[in-house]
Amino acid sequence: MPKLSKKGIDIPVSPIRKLVAFSEQAKARGVKVLHLNIGQPDIEAPRVAIDAVKNSNLKLLPYGPSQGNFSYRKKLSKYYSKHKININAKDILITTGASEALTFVLNSICDAEDEIIIPEPFYANYNGFASASGVKVVPVASEFNNRFQLPSLENIDSKITPKTKAILLCNPSNPTGYVYSKLEINTLCELSIRKNIFLIVDEVYREFMHGDIEHYSVLRHPEGHQHTIMIDSVSKRYSLCGARVGCIVSKNKLLIQNLLKFAQLRLSPPTYALIASEAALDAPDSYLKKVISEYSKRRNVLIKALEEIPDVKVSHPMGAFYCMVKLPIDDADNFSKFLLTSFEDKGQTVMLAPAKGFYSTPGYGKNEVRIAFVLNEKKLLRAAKIIRKGIKEYNKIYTSSVV
Repeated sequence: MPKLSKKGIDIPVSPIRKLVAFSEQAKARGVKVLHLNIGQPDIEAPRVAIDAVKNSNLKLLPYGPSQGNFSYRKKLSKYYSKHKININAKDILITTGASEALTFVLNSICDAEDEIIIPEPFYANYNGFASASGVKVVPVASEFNNRFQLPSLENIDSKITPKTKAILLCNPSNPTGYVYSKLEINTLCELSIRKNIFLIVDEVYREFMHGDIEHYSVLRHPEGHQHTIMIDSVSKRYSLCGARVGCIVSKNKLLIQNLLKFAQLRLSPPTYALIASEAALDAPDSYLKKVISEYSKRRNVLIKALEEIPDVKVSHPMGAFYCMVKLPIDDADNFSKFLLTSFEDKGQTVMLAPAKGFYSTPGYGKNEVRIAFVLNEKKLLRAAKIIRKGIKEYNKIYTSSVV
């Protein structure tokens, strides 16, 4: 057999999907699996988005502009203006999901062996995107006990080398739910300007804030236009994960020109998905208000249920729809596999995302999992009961003492 690329071999397996085979086997045995492993919303997409696709009268699916339809980009700029982000259509490049957006950005600003700094834990696929682009991830640890707030500026600054091209954040954070404040974002902007690097912020969960916290976009810094890049997507905001439509937003004209070359290589974003995404922006304000309220209720129900389990610790997310959970077990990978292969309660079990894959530093997150509260309250309460019973059974079989 011909030799495979080292790059392909080295790309890490997704912790979100690596247990899928065991989940499918459990389902084949007749076990119902409650999926807390992936941020797939169960809330319906705006009717206007679905109807726009159903009612389209296209006779063929032509290529569109590589940067995305002007009408959609103009509409997006109006959406951002409501969030005090002053940009126009030419500052936006439409991508096939936020995943493609970040891949384009990394390839536009980095050469092989360049570095990006990311506070960990971070969205696991960042590791994969960086690896595929030949870029080295330099982690800087944030702490469970302080809700994963931004590490000290001194710590981040100490990681910057001549190879550093960017700092990357997700705000609100996947997987922690932490929301970076205006002060934290502006401090990082000023550091990026001083060090002449980029600050990339993935803002796909911007709308999902719990309580009276205001989201502050990286693009609002008045002097950061040449250094700041925003990644966005319709996937979570409008329950359009399968549409695979995202975007890159920046006022750096040379960057946008460079990104367009990568966009032209893949010709155009998907036509039907763009129709749905553009129509979704016409959804009434009441749609998102209802969605945000629902996730906040689920958050509160899940945290209360999990914290009633002995020795379980939960990070209290300020935004998004994930939380990090410390479990009284020795290994979250083994425990998550156990739930799918060797345990069920009344014909049901739970699929979790082991947190080790959300860290770049070896050994971190060994007894942590990420939980997505994307199921209704009844299912979340049921999942918490299964986790409680599963911990008890797992520790009986596999551990004499727990971490």
